[in-house]
Amino acid sequence: MSRIGKLPISIPSGVTVNFDEKANVISVKGPKGELSQDINESIKVKIEDGKVIFEVDENSPVNYKQKQAFHGLYRSLVNNMVVGVSEGFKKTMELVGVGYRVSNQGNIIELSLGYTHPIFIQVPSEVKVETKSERNQNPILTLESCDKQLLGLICAKIRSFRMPEPYKGKGILFQGEVIRRKSGKTAAAK
Repeated sequence: MSRIGKLPISIPSGVTVNFDEKANVISVKGPKGELSQDINESIKVKIEDGKVIFEVDENSPVNYKQKQAFHGLYRSLVNNMVVGVSEGFKKTMELVGVGYRVSNQGNIIELSLGYTHPIFIQVPSEVKVETKSERNQNPILTLESCDKQLLGLICAKIRSFRMPEPYKGKGILFQGEVIRRKSGKTAAAK
């Protein structure tokens, strides 16, 4: 069995977890939202004493290594769902570069990243967007959601518009991220 899959998930107060055995779907509901996840039939789910426990079904036709992989995977996914609906997830991105700007109107983000045109991106309603621009500071974009997968996907999409580059350090960075800088051609020629 998977080392991660053996760990039970404790359910915090205010969060309800339901498992539909016929459809193999687990749903988690809390103060920040509601999420659901399909579970492979080779994994058994038990909800008892305020904990969610995952076990491998030894009789399923799936091979042993795949069962181990599913065991840890579904435990991690459900744990992220429980943390998401109780506490939520937050990502902060910083735009580093001359003339880079970000603003939002509701869930539409407008990015000015040095291209000839502004970039507009529509964010799903499950994600809360907040932008901050101060004089002599890099613009900051903050995204919050209960769904960790969706939040990561949106952050990756926004980051893909201007990936951080190692020569000048410009681009869209996660707050606190350090870019390893390279010396240019002139430094190598000396």
